[in-house]
Amino acid sequence: MKKRDTLHSCEVCGSSFAQKSTLLRHRLTHTGEKPHSCEVCGSSFALKSTLLSHMKTHTGDKPHSCEVCGHSIAQKSDLLRHMKTHTGDKPHSCEVCGSSFAQKSTLLRHMLTHTGDKPHSCEVCGHSIAQKSDLLRHMKTHTGDKPHSCKVCGSSFAQKSTLSHHMLTHTGEKPHSCEVCGTSFALKSTLLRHMLTHTGDKPHSCEVCGSSFAQKSTLSHHMLTHTGDKPHSCEVCGSSFARKSTLLRHRLTHTGEKPHSCEVCGSSFALKASLSCHMLTHTGDKPHYCEVCGSSFALKANLSCHMLTHTADKPHSCEVCGSSFARKSNLLRHMKTHTDEIGN
Repeated sequence: MKKRDTLHSCEVCGSSFAQKSTLLRHRLTHTGEKPHSCEVCGSSFALKSTLLSHMKTHTGDKPHSCEVCGHSIAQKSDLLRHMKTHTGDKPHSCEVCGSSFAQKSTLLRHMLTHTGDKPHSCEVCGHSIAQKSDLLRHMKTHTGDKPHSCKVCGSSFAQKSTLSHHMLTHTGEKPHSCEVCGTSFALKSTLLRHMLTHTGDKPHSCEVCGSSFAQKSTLSHHMLTHTGDKPHSCEVCGSSFARKSTLLRHRLTHTGEKPHSCEVCGSSFALKASLSCHMLTHTGDKPHYCEVCGSSFALKANLSCHMLTHTADKPHSCEVCGSSFARKSNLLRHMKTHTDEIGN
């Protein structure tokens, strides 16, 4: 008769293991002991096998190759996870919303979006973050460390993923396509944001005025209209702006730089958006239509101005005489009549 296997039990939590060596490794999770140290960077690990895996980050050794696409990977466990990108297998499902994931660790991170837990805090500024990996990325905003450099233009980035995204600006590659309209994007995140233009979904609401937005970042920018915060200042003239992107555009007024050129007539523009608007003068496209009278316009801003002719709204008022105007440009022209009166 076969002798029954002896189970080795943990005195702390009662977990049982077939191998005594597994029990010894398990005990380290209770003691927090990390006896194996890296001679290169000083990182410590509970298991020797984890240290050996870590050492490959210094040597750059990637002995495990994917049989499907040839991609080389340092860790066998990472190779197994990578293989699921080819099979499409997502065995781990969220009980709250039904989303499925290839990795259990990804599911656990996803669950934090439902609980709102942010257990990882920054020791510098106190900011709380849900994921430890996000905390490590956040810490680089304090150190200013940008170890990942572009071999083409020399730009440096804090995150390797950001460098990978940046490289697409050199290759022009746009691998992510919209199934609805066919528009292609370099980043998957940009495609996901674009998809909201088709669904009309605006899940992010302002608690102050109730306005809804498709993007969380747009909501964050909107909130500045309530607080009046303008944290981004121009070093040249001192002007302050709510958005960093607005500051960057403003700086061009000082440098006179016009990096965006028209391939048709050679005209140059400071902003890419201005070039896009200019291109409509060559194509004759007028994609923005008035639902009331059918008039079409090249620019959405012009359509918005036109709509005021139907509503009779005159939101721009003169502080001197009280006259109201549909367009701000008309108000500015009107204001000159007062300055001319004062001059005379």
